[in-house]
Amino acid sequence: MSRAARAIILALVSALFFTMTYVLNRASVGGGGAWQWTVILRYAFTLPFLGLALPFAGGLGCLPAELRRHPRAWLTWSTVGFVLFGIPLTWAASSGPSWLIAGSFSATVLAGPLLAPFIYRDERRRVAWHALAVGLVIIAGILALQWSHASGHLDASAWWAVAAVVFAAFAYPLGNRMVLLHLERTGTPVGALQRVFGMTLCSWPAWLLLAVVTWWTIGPPTLRVAMLAAGVALSSGVIATVLFFKATHMVGRQPVALAAVEAMQAAELLFATVLGVSFLGEAWPRGIAAWGAVAIVLGIAAFSWISAREKVPVVEGDRGA
Repeated sequence: MSRAARAIILALVSALFFTMTYVLNRASVGGGGAWQWTVILRYAFTLPFLGLALPFAGGLGCLPAELRRHPRAWLTWSTVGFVLFGIPLTWAASSGPSWLIAGSFSATVLAGPLLAPFIYRDERRRVAWHALAVGLVIIAGILALQWSHASGHLDASAWWAVAAVVFAAFAYPLGNRMVLLHLERTGTPVGALQRVFGMTLCSWPAWLLLAVVTWWTIGPPTLRVAMLAAGVALSSGVIATVLFFKATHMVGRQPVALAAVEAMQAAELLFATVLGVSFLGEAWPRGIAAWGAVAIVLGIAAFSWISAREKVPVVEGDRGA
């Protein structure tokens, strides 16, 4: 099995655990909880959970020295990848069923091909047009989901929610790719778990500020919100994120395979649909929405096929997995 295929399988497994973000966020916000505490507590619980796992992955390794040498890069891209991802995604949880939010987040498939010319300076700088074309098929499926859910009409609040999720869909891979690129340039051997821990830690100045403002304006979180946030932290903040970062590290020098790994998050739609219907009483997507789901699944399959045919560039110093 090729490295790209193994990375895609890891990404699919991570998508299953990522799906808990939509389901538990929806349960928290739908139950009257403040979305601010939902996202703040997710990252509050994520840090100690990661700390418990670090001894089994070689400890912190080179991470402390790396953070001391390059604090600006880590603070900047951790804020982009985690804060600018978590806030809009959680805020949008009240806009519709979990499968609708998961479908909108599938816009991340366009992030890789569109961002590549702006963040790379080597052979990866080119636009992968075939990957972009497949991404457009998935986006068409997303639009079908949105159109069907709104019965052909989206009000202003719904459009704002869609925009927030799409923004998050670009922020997450941008922060991840820029930290990967920074480590590649500095030659620092930081593993996936250490990278997630470092980015979570460096996102905390923003979370502390938001926590102070939220406590002052809304009050403390409820026990129910805290428990649901802990579930999101474990499933999404730790398991899913580490698996996803591991997958992106495996194919960091293969632009199409990297886009394919990111595109596997579109599978969250399928997982969110089943979980939302089973546990939250949400309705199955029907009619145009069902066809949209089919388009997203076909797009996932096409991305996998394209990445399997991609030639792996030989790059001196590529550390691999």
